[in-house]
Amino acid sequence: MSEWERARLNEVIALDVDAVPVTTTATYDIVGVLNRGRGLLFRDPIAGDETSYKTLNRIRPNQIVYSRLKAFEGAITVAPNDLGEAYASQEFPTFTCGERMLPEFFRLLTTTKRFWEQLQALSTGMGGRRERVKPADFLTIEVARPSLSEQRRVVDVMAAVDAQLEALGEEGARADILWWAIASDMIDALADGDWVRLDSIADISGGLTKNKKDFERPDLVEVPYLRVANVHRRYLDLREVVTIETTSSKAAALRLQPGDILFNEGGDKDKLGRGDVWRGQIDQCIHQNHVFRARVTDPGFVPQFVSAWGNSFGKSWFETYGTQTTGIASINKRTLSRFPVPDVPSSEQKAWAGRLDAVWQTQAAVSAELAHLRTFRSNLLTSLLNQEIEIPESYDVLLEKAS
Repeated sequence: MSEWERARLNEVIALDVDAVPVTTTATYDIVGVLNRGRGLLFRDPIAGDETSYKTLNRIRPNQIVYSRLKAFEGAITVAPNDLGEAYASQEFPTFTCGERMLPEFFRLLTTTKRFWEQLQALSTGMGGRRERVKPADFLTIEVARPSLSEQRRVVDVMAAVDAQLEALGEEGARADILWWAIASDMIDALADGDWVRLDSIADISGGLTKNKKDFERPDLVEVPYLRVANVHRRYLDLREVVTIETTSSKAAALRLQPGDILFNEGGDKDKLGRGDVWRGQIDQCIHQNHVFRARVTDPGFVPQFVSAWGNSFGKSWFETYGTQTTGIASINKRTLSRFPVPDVPSSEQKAWAGRLDAVWQTQAAVSAELAHLRTFRSNLLTSLLNQEIEIPESYDVLLEKAS
């Protein structure tokens, strides 16, 4: 196994700031830096006569750039090699890689927890009172540097994984577009027919409201507890379901049953009314007071269809009829009760729900594969940078043949 040298950043990269004077007649495409090494944040362009900045830092392709103020959050990246004209304030110093450091390899370093921790150690203070990380201090960070040929191997292997991630992301995006296209067809097909109110076909109830007096009762039980954060459009995120203590009578009354439709009260417009059908995934589970439950009582209506209708047609309907105060959008039980549902035969409901669910299952499978691949990528990069995995020199022959 080859030895990787330890190098301070000032040995392999150099501060290289191109400060451009701001002119009143020009417009500047502004960028920031996302935390945890997630790349550049492209902001709205600004006109020269609309800013108080006298100069802006030009961000050039393949340059390292970080936020002096948010460095402790891992706000560092390497600009893409196809970056066009882009500028940032003086809070974003830029650096250029020397001959012994590939920008693509350094970009990988910026996505690691170890590098973020090094930045955090240079940024003293707490919260918003943290000090800025100065370029001179940044350049004192020490990294393990393999040879250029080894850097290229690591970059190439990770690029292959990233290409697969991108392909899966595009596949998921296409499935999402298809779901909405089918939903749009459904809305067009059913919009001119007869309607019924949701409360005429389902029993609607809110969830658990915390009561301090309950904690003094002797009959407390601990049960799983669905919150707004668990209820998304077309799916339930059950990876982190908390538990809560409540009385046994309330737990029994609020216990979810398979077929119950969950509607999110809101918080912002995109969350209004979104949800899914409960399939009994967690035993004894109840729900928060900010999550509504609709239990279909009319055998002529299919819960999966009602939920799909809520997630599609309901998106704009709830935005129109929901309430919004101090920036918080929400729906109440009265609004949800009068939500209009098409009165069509159950066979037609099942057909629409089946088509939409088939697409969603594809999308869910892609999402699961994406999650696994992201975990694999993280573990692979860590192992490569820790030299737990070594890419043999024979790999260079494959690179030459591929090119």
